Amino acid sequence: MDGCRHTRRGEGGNRMTRFFSSLRFFTVLPVGHDSDFDPKGASVYAPVAGLLIGLLLALFDAAAGKLWSTSAAAAIDVVFLAWITGALHLDGLADTADGLYGKRPLSDALRIMKDSRTGAIGVVSVVCCLAVKWAGLHDIDTHRFLVLILVPAYGRSAVLVGMHFLDYGRESGTAASFFEDELKPYDFRWAAAVVFLSVFAGSVMIVLNLFFVLVCGGMILFYKKRMGCITGDMLGAMIEVTETVLFLAASAKVW
Repeated sequence: MDGCRHTRRGEGGNRMTRFFSSLRFFTVLPVGHDSDFDPKGASVYAPVAGLLIGLLLALFDAAAGKLWSTSAAAAIDVVFLAWITGALHLDGLADTADGLYGKRPLSDALRIMKDSRTGAIGVVSVVCCLAVKWAGLHDIDTHRFLVLILVPAYGRSAVLVGMHFLDYGRESGTAASFFEDELKPYDFRWAAAVVFLSVFAGSVMIVLNLFFVLVCGGMILFYKKRMGCITGDMLGAMIEVTETVLFLAASAKVW
């Protein structure tokens, strides 16, 4: 695919190791050990890590709502999400925006995304993301507690979609080991569980699933046309964009 390099995939570890690997990668929670890290497990259990992030967010939001105004609580929620993830995905969003902006060749885009410096486009993308996320969190009323649990899980489920449809674009990198093991249909079971849980969100279920498909489908098509592959930064961008759009969609007054 126009310079995209492909890696072979292998086997993963046991369930607890996989779960802790996912928490260790997607959060700042001090769980598991470096020697036990399982990249395949981290990706397969990403939706579960998302559910835990969402549960912590929902509990945090409930407590914040008792102490502050809705506006302040929503702002604190945004800060909490950035903290619990170590701003890892926001960094990926910024790098992706910098690299994919304009019509640069694939090699230049990959080089820019690898650069530790953040450009103006990257900064603007993060600011816009946080602002829209705040707006969504501010106005969610219907099934708020459950929606706050589900949306981060949908965001991490987007990782599986990106890995399934696109090949890794570098010979090495933070996400290279995640692509060594091919995803099987069974590996999407936790993402399917998230969809099942959305049934309890009433009519909002349709909104969450519809926009999840639209966002993931749109980003995959864009990535495929623009790059022909995917990177860890681009997966991080998928998480942030999915999460932000779903928060905003769930806050619409028509549901």
